[in-house]
Amino acid sequence: MADVIIQSTNFGLKEYFKPTPKRMRILGDSLASASVFVSTYAIVNDMKIVAVSVLLSGWVGKFLTNFFSIEEA
Repeated sequence: MADVIIQSTNFGLKEYFKPTPKRMRILGDSLASASVFVSTYAIVNDMKIVAVSVLLSGWVGKFLTNFFSIEEA
């Protein structure tokens, strides 16, 4: 029988340099790329406040995903 690997997700400051779970990396990359497209559209249409707020929220979302890690038991 194959061994079953159970993973639990942890969140915290100590988890920053540990490997990030795949789903969190996908979520963070999606947030970053979507915020770039939306903020570019907002800049072209002269909506500077929207552009800056969307770009910052995407950057913060991507940064926060680094605080997740997995613990295999």
